[in-house]
Amino acid sequence: MQEIFDDLIDYLKGIWIKRRYIIISTWLICPIGWGVVAMMPDIYQSKARIYADTQSILAPLLKGLTVQTNPDIQINLMIKTLLSRPNLERISRMTDMDIQAETPQQYEAIILRLREDIKIIKQRGRDNIFTISFEDQNPEMAKNVVQSALTVFIENTLGDNRTDADSAQKFLKSQIAEYENRLSSAESRLTAFKQKYSHMLPDQYGGYYNKLNIAKEQLQMIELSLLETETQLKSAKAQLKTVPSQSTNSQNKIQTANSIKTSYDERIAELELTLDSLQLRYTDKHPDVAEAKRRLAHLEKQRTKEIDDYLNITSSENGDTLITSQNPVIQQLQIQVNQYENQVALLKVRANDYQTKVKDLENKIYILPEIEGELVALNRGYEITKSKYEQLLNRQETALLAQQADETTNKIQFKVIDPPRAATKPTGPKRILFFLLVAFIGLGAGIGLSLLLSQLSPIATSTSQLSKATGVPVFGVVSANENLGLQKWHKKKTIVFIISNLCLLVILIIFMSYFLFPDAIQAPLKRIL
Repeated sequence: MQEIFDDLIDYLKGIWIKRRYIIISTWLICPIGWGVVAMMPDIYQSKARIYADTQSILAPLLKGLTVQTNPDIQINLMIKTLLSRPNLERISRMTDMDIQAETPQQYEAIILRLREDIKIIKQRGRDNIFTISFEDQNPEMAKNVVQSALTVFIENTLGDNRTDADSAQKFLKSQIAEYENRLSSAESRLTAFKQKYSHMLPDQYGGYYNKLNIAKEQLQMIELSLLETETQLKSAKAQLKTVPSQSTNSQNKIQTANSIKTSYDERIAELELTLDSLQLRYTDKHPDVAEAKRRLAHLEKQRTKEIDDYLNITSSENGDTLITSQNPVIQQLQIQVNQYENQVALLKVRANDYQTKVKDLENKIYILPEIEGELVALNRGYEITKSKYEQLLNRQETALLAQQADETTNKIQFKVIDPPRAATKPTGPKRILFFLLVAFIGLGAGIGLSLLLSQLSPIATSTSQLSKATGVPVFGVVSANENLGLQKWHKKKTIVFIISNLCLLVILIIFMSYFLFPDAIQAPLKRIL
């Protein structure tokens, strides 16, 4: 540690011995650098503050009815895209900066400068307060650029919703037209398929297997009914054979054919009443009475014929003689036999029909399921297309409502807190900082040069340094004689060094005062000059 400290002291002594190079370096660098800093043109800054109000009163009213976008995300996106090339070109045209460019390279330089110098800063906190600033040598140009950027920012943010809504409407219309064509095609395919296989498609009774099971169940029920009816028919025929075909008048309660009901009984009874009424008023030769008697005779003849026909068809199945007994028991049994025979014939027809259906369904066991599967696929595709089509129609209505809401009101309200102004005082460059930086550069260059030269041509400043350099121990030191004038010479160099630095410090103070107090120094000088 002591060695490091001693080496540091030796370096400082070497720099001090070569201090004249510090004077040379500072006088060569500082005045020139300060002059350059003083000649730098003034920079004026213009800025504007705006507040974006995203609390729209329509937002809660339209919730669930329209597509709600996040205004904060939209604003942040517009901030990022504000410095895009189309917007920068628009700003350059609005401020006439593009006129200053005579070549494409100069125009590109203007666009690059706008991109680098336009600053958009959002203040910290929950409020959407933004600051747009720009610096230029011309205060009016700085103001115009900020105003143009502010205009572009607001217009792009407000117009973005409308552009998005128009794009959404165009997209939805194209998709609706496409799905409408697909829906029409699906309907045509489904209609053609149903027309082709109309006799084989599932109906209200279900699909193939359900229809086959129903047909088999119906066939079993009909066969069972047929068996029951045939049994009842046999029983009725057996009873008919056991009943005597003839009966005495004492056993037969039916004395005449009038006790048998026919379809002419009611008409005959009505006509007899009418005839009785006419005979009370007219003689038998009256036309109405004659006509009534004629019609009554005709109806009785028809009734007799119907009774004869009925009794003639109640013969046995084996070709026995006709049973024309007027015994009501025999007549009832004959009617039952006739009814059972009719039911048997009907049930046989139905049984044959269902047998044909079952056989036909069993023969189509490999065809109908494929057709039903294809029908299910067609219906599924049709339903999916229809559902998507209806969803697109709903989305179109939602988008239209949202567009109308955006056209009538704005979700984002911009309020300019501080409009841009032309600055009266320059905000840059930071000359005081540059003055100090030039001074440090000049002083650092002089110190570095002195250290370098002291190492290139070293001078021993202590016994330890001399002993280390020569490797010979030093036993004593002999001081220089005052008559040699070395002390006066070193003292003179020190005074020159101090005076030089003081002069530079005075020059630095003058430069800094000129720009620190423009009203006290610059204004009088401008009036004098």
